[in-house]
Amino acid sequence: MQRKQLADGVMLTDIPAERFKTGRITLNFILPSQRSTATAAALLPLVLERSCAAWPDMTEFSKVLAKLYGASLSAESAVYGNRRVISVSISGIKDCYALDGEALSQEYARVLFEVAFRPHFTDGVFDEEALEIEKQKLREALENEINEKRTYCIRQAKRRFFGDSPNGVEKNGYLDEVDGISAQQLTAFYHEMIRSAVIEIMVIGADAAQVGESIAVQLSQVERAPSLPEAPSAMPRTAPLVIKEPMDTVQGKLCLLFTTDAIFNEADEAKLRLATAIYGSLPTSRLFMNVREKQSLCYYCVAGYAPMSGMFMVDSGIEHQNAEKAKDAILAELEALCKVPVPETELAEAKLALCSAMTGVGDSLNGLENWYFGGILKGRIRTPEEAKARIQQISAADIQEMLSHLSLSVAYFLIKEEPTHDAN
Repeated sequence: MQRKQLADGVMLTDIPAERFKTGRITLNFILPSQRSTATAAALLPLVLERSCAAWPDMTEFSKVLAKLYGASLSAESAVYGNRRVISVSISGIKDCYALDGEALSQEYARVLFEVAFRPHFTDGVFDEEALEIEKQKLREALENEINEKRTYCIRQAKRRFFGDSPNGVEKNGYLDEVDGISAQQLTAFYHEMIRSAVIEIMVIGADAAQVGESIAVQLSQVERAPSLPEAPSAMPRTAPLVIKEPMDTVQGKLCLLFTTDAIFNEADEAKLRLATAIYGSLPTSRLFMNVREKQSLCYYCVAGYAPMSGMFMVDSGIEHQNAEKAKDAILAELEALCKVPVPETELAEAKLALCSAMTGVGDSLNGLENWYFGGILKGRIRTPEEAKARIQQISAADIQEMLSHLSLSVAYFLIKEEPTHDAN
């Protein structure tokens, strides 16, 4: 893996992927995550991936990709802590498989640049008809959120947990704002993104030299003043808020959100990753074995950690009548791990499982890209091998220490009973 600066605020990361016959190039625009622009940020990639100035017609644009041996293009918007990332990617076969020796990486970079930097405008703004189509799609996605009860419960809990913090800005924006986003507003947001975003270019399995040269030339024609978003921050400790939302469903839901009260350094993050595996992210975890299997208090019970916001989560599918018992059992398992050292056999098995998962990072282009881009966002890029070596150094005492940092902030229930709000 190699990194190179192409311009002010523009870095290119080259990740070799010899085992694959395809490659990928991604332009990541990194911005502060802001409530005022969240809905525009959710809409922008939907509009960008439809067409561009060079190929304004969707059919024509599809033909261009088809000529590149069926290359595929996608765009998406994501939130990582207090940072919004808008990405445009193109994937296709490697140059060495081109039948006539075409410089495919250079062509991929050209198409990607056209889409990201020269969108299809009508009278200087995004096309109104295209925008209305994508607004309808986004509106339907937001309206259908409640139909997936697990996701709904988690999002409702996060809304209470983050409040007005930039960490809590919605990835898909806000339903009541979708209709009000005009072509002029979306165009203004787009121009601000191009001007101020830090750009991270990920090249996986493509010819990085071709890509870098092509994009550097194109970027020289774009006026920019990039600024790096603020460093990530964790939510502070608060008295736990318990919310019970009545919902007549076959299966109840429970989401517990904890704060670490800090953004951990590399060593402590590795410890918490292993602690999370032991507590609730492995099939042999305490939550699975004790709360689900032995006590039969849930259908599933999974723990996870968001390193960019200091949020630790346990979400579970429960019987309505067992809601409080499940919550108490989940917290009891956490308390036990804080008080009693993990047996060496259990610790070794968790290390083996976690390291095996890291070995699988290189099994797909997605895995490679997500691993290294995550490291870039956190400011510490490590190979899976380096991460595995650090995991092996973690002790049972480290597990106790890291889990003791967790403080419950929100307990959100979807169950068949009247709503109550208690601050304990």
